[in-house]
Amino acid sequence: MNDPFQAIPQLAAQSAEPFPPNSRYHAIRRLTLERGDGTSVVYVGRRFIPQPEEFDLLLEHTVTESERLDHVAARHLGDPERFWQICDANGVLRPEELVETPGRRLRITLPAGIPGAATSRG
Repeated sequence: MNDPFQAIPQLAAQSAEPFPPNSRYHAIRRLTLERGDGTSVVYVGRRFIPQPEEFDLLLEHTVTESERLDHVAARHLGDPERFWQICDANGVLRPEELVETPGRRLRITLPAGIPGAATSRG
């Protein structure tokens, strides 16, 4: 194969888990599209963003001047690459939006589907 970019879907298809556990796409199914010419294209299924009320609150974080979301994620979630969980918990698609305004309160939550104290109180 001469085009290295053509090999990318094939490499993904060979991997059991194409995304690491801290990726927002880790649990999303990979699907295959069969083209009319007989070739296959592997792609990631659609990820639906959970509603913020589906998350159990752990704490709130107040944004400071020039703060970065990856630093907030590292401090509260232990992994800067989990910034997307803070986006989900606050109903935001554009991560920069969460730290643009000093004083904004961010919800830091348990991951979706992990019940906490609020759920167990019923």
